[in-house]
Formats: sequence, C-alpha cells, structure tokens
Amino acid sequence: MKKFSLTDLLISVVTAELVGTVSALVAGNFQTFYSQIIRPPLSPPAIVFPVVWTLLYALMGISAFIVKNQKSGSLKIYAIQLAVNFMWSIIFFRFRMFGLSAITAVILMVLVGIMVLQFFKVSKISAVLNIPYLLWSVFATYLAVSIYIIN
Repeated sequence: MKKFSLTDLLISVVTAELVGTVSALVAGNFQTFYSQIIRPPLSPPAIVFPVVWTLLYALMGISAFIVKNQKSGSLKIYAIQLAVNFMWSIIFFRFRMFGLSAITAVILMVLVGIMVLQFFKVSKISAVLNIPYLLWSVFATYLAVSIYIIN
C-alpha cells in the first residue's frame, strides 16, 4: 500500500465535491423549480439536497482515495458513475426532462451498486463508505421516477 498522503486525500475529496458543485451551477436554481413541481410522498425539503450531497461527495472522495491507494482498476466505474451523477442534475433541473432524468437515475443507481461491489473487493471500508450513497441513489431514483409519473 502506498504511503498516506493528506494532499492526495484532499485532492480526491475536492475533486468529488467539485463535480457536484459544477453540476449544480450548470443545473441552475433548483430550489425554485423544485418547489413548483408536484412531488411524491417522502420528498424532502429542497435544503436537504445540498447538505446530503456534500456529505456523499466527501465520502465518495475518501473511498476513491482508499481504492486508488490499493492500485485497483475499480476507479473506472467510479469515474463513470461520477459522470452520470454530474449529468443527472443538469438533465432534471436545467432541461427539465423528467423521463430522461428517471432513466438516468436508474442507471446511476445500478452503477453505484456495481461500484460498491467492486470497491468491496478492494477495500471493505471504501465499500461501506458508499452505502449511504447507494441508499440515497435508491431514494433519488424513487423521487425521479415518481416525479416523472406525476408530472
């Protein structure tokens, strides 16, 4: 295992956080739009999303750092799911394409599941760090599909 590097850890976390930040900036003002659509039961208030995503991106960054230090090829699925994650907010909030965003959410949920399984083979800790992300992806898929159906 490679020697621990705080700089590499911070780069990994900041990179994940930047994906979320740039996606949110490109997606536009989500709170106004979110308040105007019909939302399914269990929909959280808009303020919950940036808090949850900030935590999830940090956990993703930490887990990617752990996996990277193990010299695994598992970062490919990490990068793919991160790219799909980036696109989801833009598809939903910027373009308001509910059907495509529901499909994207399903794809993202599957990719996160695959990532957790691949990370588990490399580091159980890195996999466990992504369990909240997997659970949130399941919940987000419920929201996206429900919003598509009721709007």
